[in-house]
Amino acid sequence: MKVISQNTAFGGMQGVFAHDSKACKGEMTFAVYVPPQATREPRPVVWYLSGLTCTHANVMEKGEYRRMAAELGLIVVCPDTSPRGADVADELANWQMGKGAGFYLDATQEPWAEHYRMYSYITEELPALVREHFRVDMDRQGIFGHSMGGHGAMTVALKNPERFRSCSAFAPIVAPSSADWSVGAFEKYLGVDKAAWRKYDACALVEDGARFPEFLIDQGKADGFLENGLRPWLFEEAVKDTGIGLTLRMHERYDHSYYFISTFMDDHLKWHAERLG
Repeated sequence: MKVISQNTAFGGMQGVFAHDSKACKGEMTFAVYVPPQATREPRPVVWYLSGLTCTHANVMEKGEYRRMAAELGLIVVCPDTSPRGADVADELANWQMGKGAGFYLDATQEPWAEHYRMYSYITEELPALVREHFRVDMDRQGIFGHSMGGHGAMTVALKNPERFRSCSAFAPIVAPSSADWSVGAFEKYLGVDKAAWRKYDACALVEDGARFPEFLIDQGKADGFLENGLRPWLFEEAVKDTGIGLTLRMHERYDHSYYFISTFMDDHLKWHAERLG
């Protein structure tokens, strides 16, 4: 693991690191905030998955999570959103596909399958690396994210309920199998058989029997992607009569930006801390 930067913040350490990824077959970069309590004991970890076009840096620089993470004693890990590198397949004119748009799935179609294995990276490789290098209590894990990352967080939680104790999302893509900005990517990554898409679709996973105790979703009513891309009411309908708890908060005047995310970041960290103990 290579240290890119380390800075002191609120008594803890904000670091950026890089490593050679076997899952993505190239160098991957991620950020970690370690609170001051971790000098004394292992601390719970919350994974934050970012949205389309983002890297680890967007939430690190604009998410405003460090003060509350330090207060609550939470380690916050912020991975990149896709593989990078000159040999990695991409569509330069399409921000919804390729670099910055990994959709937290394992691609099965060429030329994407060689590098785009973000599900395996997020659920297997990166947790093993974090466990090795940081004082983390891996029995207390939460996951959250924004937009494409909200989709990723919800699907990862639904598929791994024994690992995660908490899950929340900012403006998630709850049904990517039918959303305008994800259908094209799913077809290219996973093929034309939509049955293969269901394991990376939160609504479909619930319909197929996946369960997780509860979710917190915050959504801005002024979000330009709300009607065609996000549609949280579809997940609200999917979880009815399933036993899955859902706190869905719709906010007047808020959009899709990090102004929205930073406003409610404290609420999400507190949500996770209450459930992680």
